[in-house]
Amino acid sequence: AAAGLSYVGAYVIHTYKSYDSFVQDKYALLPAVIIICVAAVMFIIGLIGCCATFRESRVGLGLFLAIILVIFIAEVSAFVFGFVYREKVKTDVQGTMRSIFEKYDGQNPESRVVDYLQEQLHCCGVKNYSDWTTSQWFNSTGNNSVPQSCCQQEAKNCTGHLDQPQEL
Repeated sequence: AAAGLSYVGAYVIHTYKSYDSFVQDKYALLPAVIIICVAAVMFIIGLIGCCATFRESRVGLGLFLAIILVIFIAEVSAFVFGFVYREKVKTDVQGTMRSIFEKYDGQNPESRVVDYLQEQLHCCGVKNYSDWTTSQWFNSTGNNSVPQSCCQQEAKNCTGHLDQPQEL
């Protein structure tokens, strides 16, 4: 169980690093950090539990039960933090994404992050491709199209024009 929790916590932190430009609230990682800490403690406590069982120590087994209850409470609090911060993170991400989309020019580092995000998540814009119509880049190009990163991978001749929304 400790190895599984460690993997989940590390995966969340690793995934977060790819999108840290969009999340300004660093407390969004708090549930993942709690999960990793609980995993480390679970490993140590698991060893203590095995030793207490092997020696058939009532005190050791009682201590093991008390510690397992503390771990359970920590896991529940990590779940609650994740649930509570879900909407806050969503609002922060959307606001930050809109500001980064406004700076999009196809060449700056923020533009590369937007392209990466759209390609990895198979999405276009903050909510959909129509979000690009209000961006500065869309108005400056004048060709009525969205970036190539909005194109579906299966669409070979996609130009990003809004008259072909099925390819976006």
